[in-house]
Amino acid sequence: MQGDIPPFAGQDAELSGTLSLVLTQCCRRIKDTVQKLASDHKDIHSSVSRVGKAIDKNFDSDISSVGIDGCWQADSQRLLNEVMVEHFFRQGMLDVAEELCQESGLSVDPSQKEPFVELNRILEALKVRVLRPALEWAVSNREMLIAQNSSLEFKLHRLYFISLLMGGTTNQREALQYAKNFQPFALNHQKDIQVLMGSLVYLRQGIENSPYVHLLDSNQWADICDIFTRDACALLGLSVESPLSVSFSAGCVALPALINIKAVIEQRQCTGVWNQKDELPIEVDLGKKCWYHSIFACPILRQQTTDNNPPMKLVCGHIISRDALNKMFNGSKLKCPYCPMEQSPGDAKQIFF
Repeated sequence: MQGDIPPFAGQDAELSGTLSLVLTQCCRRIKDTVQKLASDHKDIHSSVSRVGKAIDKNFDSDISSVGIDGCWQADSQRLLNEVMVEHFFRQGMLDVAEELCQESGLSVDPSQKEPFVELNRILEALKVRVLRPALEWAVSNREMLIAQNSSLEFKLHRLYFISLLMGGTTNQREALQYAKNFQPFALNHQKDIQVLMGSLVYLRQGIENSPYVHLLDSNQWADICDIFTRDACALLGLSVESPLSVSFSAGCVALPALINIKAVIEQRQCTGVWNQKDELPIEVDLGKKCWYHSIFACPILRQQTTDNNPPMKLVCGHIISRDALNKMFNGSKLKCPYCPMEQSPGDAKQIFF
């Protein structure tokens, strides 16, 4: 560079002060650029490295190592197929469910499919704010909904009334006429009905400009879909969530812990610790979202346990209800009704099924 800058000078000629300053500035800029490139490369390399570590942490390719040989026998495979078919029915994917039935050789009663077809039809209508199919279903199942203390029918009528209010004075007469549907619910929803009737006064100026603007909240349409799904599943004797979805979510939570314990077992060469098909080598905490009500019936009192009377596990491993535990308590010791082991009642632990 020193030779190229002054072409008129000799090779050994000294640079002038101006050229030396220019050259120094150029060298400084080159140095700064190289340092910036090195810094950027370091940041990029660090980010790429974190992505790789995240992939290795969350997407372990050797998940088959936690499987137990022979766990998917004919009966278990058939049960899994039935759960998958029910899940597809719940999601309204009837074609996929029927294809799975044909490929797996399952025979599904048409009566088992019909309720899901109707529920999905009603839910699709609710998503586009069409209430008529849901109202017809609620009216036809009114007695069963009342038996389970459901307010679904009232909330559907309330939403329909609100949709009439949004039409302004044009729908005033129709809204007053429709208000007759609230009569069966006056005892349990008196305040809600009073609010709806009071909103009629502001039809001329618009509900959106009145103290009743909260009636137009769009979130209530999403809520009515959840309420309908919950109550409809309860009438059909089904859980609100798909068993397949719950099992999949629980598996995602438990899988990292199972992979770790499997690696430890293999490293310490104690393979006999985990050889049971229906038992895990460690307790895996799935969180409260996977807690469900107990369906355990106390063998002593012949009663189903509740939140106030939960099942209790004794030191010997036998399980009875808390009420039975309190009745059998004698002094400072408790004798198990199934084995002669004596123990302290305070050592009993509540369990969750």
